Amino acid sequence: MRIPKRVQDMVEDGLIDEVIRPLMSGKEASVYLVVAGGELRCAKVYKEATSRSFRQRADYEEGRNVRSSRTGRAIAKRSRFGKAELEEAWHNAEVEALQRLSAAGVRVPRPYRYDDGVLIMDLVEDGLGNPAPRLVDLDLLPDEARAFHRHLLGDIVAMLCAGVIHGDLSEYNVLVDPQGPVIIDLPQAVAAAGNQGAKKLLLRDVENLANYLGRFAPDLRETDFGREIWHLYENGKLAPDTPLTGRFQRKERQANVERVLGDIADARRDAERRGATGGKRRRRGGGGGSGGAAQGGGAAAEAARGRLRRGRRARIRAHRDAPRATARGRIGGRATARGRIGDRATARGRIGGRATARGRLRSRARRARPSSGAGRRRRRARARAMAASDAAVTDGAPWGPAGVVAARDVDRASLAVA
Repeated sequence: MRIPKRVQDMVEDGLIDEVIRPLMSGKEASVYLVVAGGELRCAKVYKEATSRSFRQRADYEEGRNVRSSRTGRAIAKRSRFGKAELEEAWHNAEVEALQRLSAAGVRVPRPYRYDDGVLIMDLVEDGLGNPAPRLVDLDLLPDEARAFHRHLLGDIVAMLCAGVIHGDLSEYNVLVDPQGPVIIDLPQAVAAAGNQGAKKLLLRDVENLANYLGRFAPDLRETDFGREIWHLYENGKLAPDTPLTGRFQRKERQANVERVLGDIADARRDAERRGATGGKRRRRGGGGGSGGAAQGGGAAAEAARGRLRRGRRARIRAHRDAPRATARGRIGGRATARGRIGDRATARGRIGGRATARGRLRSRARRARPSSGAGRRRRRARARAMAASDAAVTDGAPWGPAGVVAARDVDRASLAVA
């Protein structure tokens, strides 16, 4: 027997004493019979997303709580982080549902521990120490089928009162022990108040049970418990002990065709008006029916194309009217590839106050450039001229003929050196 790595890790950590054998494998997970804490329990190992075959998963994810708005955006974008968070939320959904339903009195396996995609929970037994059979594996008498149906309807009502809908309830997701049915497999459980498809999922759960148990008791197929339960729930009248009749009277009334056609005509006129205010041409179509609707849709599309054309023209004008740049410099905030563009530059310029390998701006690069020999000679000549001027001032004739001649000679000497 090949033991999954995640289960083996729990064995090495002492969370599982022994793995006895695999019990079953489904769309979402594989279940193993294990010994944990000295008792027989089952370990549910969730499959990786690439190995699952559960269809229309997005219908069940709506309305689930996420840790933060950042996580919600990542899940919506299906980024790598979002996929990891979505996978974790999918696994946690069953743990939370089992805990909530156990507190509400619904017969479900009690969870003990969840770690790294492995859920350890109660083993549902048949009274002889063996795993309990599924509902689909039993042959029932009509009275037994009605009793199971009544019991499962009570569990569905209790789940709905707790704000949970199973979403995939069928004869394959119900075990039967000596005390009666036990509902299992809830990773796809949805929030009744937060999922737009909650009604559809509830009606399908109830219909699945009625169709299967109706094989043994055909009168169950004539009932309409699903719509009755949902009607009571919508009106705030549903409680775990609310009596159910299985009959639901639909409220039917004649449709006002003239009003519906008037609403369609109003919507068409609004679409045409929006196209006209945009100043764009409308496609010429037929006078009524689908032709008018096509005309309104064409006007809206033409208006959108007009907005794109106006934006393109504005960008062209802005580019044309902007100051031009030389090959190496910057004029009016725009530059070529060798200069500076806004606060960013290419490899020859400056990037946001930091310089590349070719230096900073020209003025700063000059200051940073090492002095040449000619420059040193000029500075020394100027220093000697200043010293001679100071000496002339010290002699008491700062601007006399001798001082002027001395300064002039020094300047000439410095120019000659330069």
